[in-house]
Amino acid sequence: MAISLKNGMGKRRSMALAEINIVPLVDVVMVLLVIFMLTAHVMEYGLEVDVPKVKSVADSAKELPVVGMSKTGDLVLNDQRIARLAELPAAVKRRFPNATEVYLRADGAVTWDNLAQVVAELGEAKLKVNMVTQQDESGRPLRKQR
Repeated sequence: MAISLKNGMGKRRSMALAEINIVPLVDVVMVLLVIFMLTAHVMEYGLEVDVPKVKSVADSAKELPVVGMSKTGDLVLNDQRIARLAELPAAVKRRFPNATEVYLRADGAVTWDNLAQVVAELGEAKLKVNMVTQQDESGRPLRKQR
């Protein structure tokens, strides 16, 4: 783009005016934004793995410490009922002397406070806590959080 100016003697003089035209840049950015917005929900994260199925062998399976917790707060170590939370680490150490980790399987309706107390008690006993979960294959939507 050039402009023309008249100098004092009536002659025209051309000067170049340097401007950056950002309209094409904005157009390209907007098109890319729309493309990313449309394709973002299509992308799937994760890796699908088909685990091989085998016959179970009872000889090679070892008993692992699994702490079960009902929605009322009752504790069970594998098949043994635990009366108080304070007795849980001692019961794990007594029944599984070489255990360094515990699997915690809790009811879905357990309050967070009760669950946190169990995790803290096992953590103080230097036991690593692994949460047991199960994939929901029913196709129903998950419960709404309150």
